[in-house]
Amino acid sequence: MTPSTTRLSKRSMAFILAGGRGSRLHELTDHRAKPAVYFGGKTRIIDFALSNAFNSGISKMAIATQYKAHSLIRHCQRGWNFFRSERNEYLDILPASQRVDEHHWYEGTADAVYQNTDIVDSYDIDYVIILAGDHIYKMDYEVMLSEHAESGADVTVGCLTVPRSDASAFGVMAIDHAGRITDFIEKPSNPPGLPDDPDSALVSMGIYVFRWKFLRQLLMDDAADPSSSRDFGSDIIPNVVRNGKAMAHRFESSCVRHRDDAPSYWRDVGTLDAFWKANIDLTGFDPDLDLWDRNWPIWTYSESVPPAKFIHNEESRRGVALSSLVSGGCIISGTEVRNSLLFTGVHSNSWSSLTHAVVLPYATINRHARLTKVVIDRGVVIPDGLVVGEDPEEDAKWFRVSPGGVTLITQSMLDRRESKL
Repeated sequence: MTPSTTRLSKRSMAFILAGGRGSRLHELTDHRAKPAVYFGGKTRIIDFALSNAFNSGISKMAIATQYKAHSLIRHCQRGWNFFRSERNEYLDILPASQRVDEHHWYEGTADAVYQNTDIVDSYDIDYVIILAGDHIYKMDYEVMLSEHAESGADVTVGCLTVPRSDASAFGVMAIDHAGRITDFIEKPSNPPGLPDDPDSALVSMGIYVFRWKFLRQLLMDDAADPSSSRDFGSDIIPNVVRNGKAMAHRFESSCVRHRDDAPSYWRDVGTLDAFWKANIDLTGFDPDLDLWDRNWPIWTYSESVPPAKFIHNEESRRGVALSSLVSGGCIISGTEVRNSLLFTGVHSNSWSSLTHAVVLPYATINRHARLTKVVIDRGVVIPDGLVVGEDPEEDAKWFRVSPGGVTLITQSMLDRRESKL
């Protein structure tokens, strides 16, 4: 097969930007970067970008890390170690390592790619797709790559269609009738509408396709500009919009759906409320995000654990889960679980209840606890009789309560509470 007839994904690489903390998740990212935060019962957030790339046929990937990267690196080493160089497959993890000079860490998203130019060169690819590692969605990148090649664009930007009234929180694309980006405006107070739908706007997903030779030169020029902030959204993309050809790719055309009438699913789970809701939504009868789709699986590290176990069947002491997701290794011992999502290895004990709870791996819920609308961090030990979610003022004394009424519980919060009681 000649290069001209090879799928574009085979001539491309994915460069995943995974260095951010995600400060709006507060204590959930005290010990891990946002892309390493758990999601959906057994996966991490970064698994969605990686799985999209792999399912799209891209077998060359690089992950740039920076903030508290150990958890992320360990996860990728364990769950994404099936790439074989003899098959021309690569996954490189690229921590900020002062590659330019001893004082130079990654200064922005564009700088993270620039500092690894030699590594990207070694992949011998034609196209590079830049991805954020901290969003939840399913997307066939081959569709976007094909659009980019056919249009002759210098950059193609992945875009979401949102109500114009909601667009002020994003970077917004103004486009013409052909889909060419005529302006890029960061968080505008008066977002431009679409030519064919004035009440809607296109916002950036942080996904960009370039020919590598073109992007390489852009990055060289940007690195030489002392006024640049070294960022794709602030510097690189506006530069191409002004001086080149930038095209918008609409997510609706490449979104992977589990049924034809399903809505386009994309979530930024960057706040406690958004994180809690996206996880709890999975417990619904027919969630918009289908984790059971074997045609587009979300790959991840799967621990070797026994099946979930439910024990006790007495009045008020019954191990049962209703409208919930319960992962392997969980033991539900005399606990009532409703509309909740339990990650691997959660143990809950008698006469307790979990309602609208997101419980991260290996947490323990001791007896007589009642927990409602909570996120419980990994490894937390909930003490006997703890009640959360019924008195917001009392909860706020010890834990973090979000604007939407979600209570985050970490071990350090519980330890502080214990020391004061």
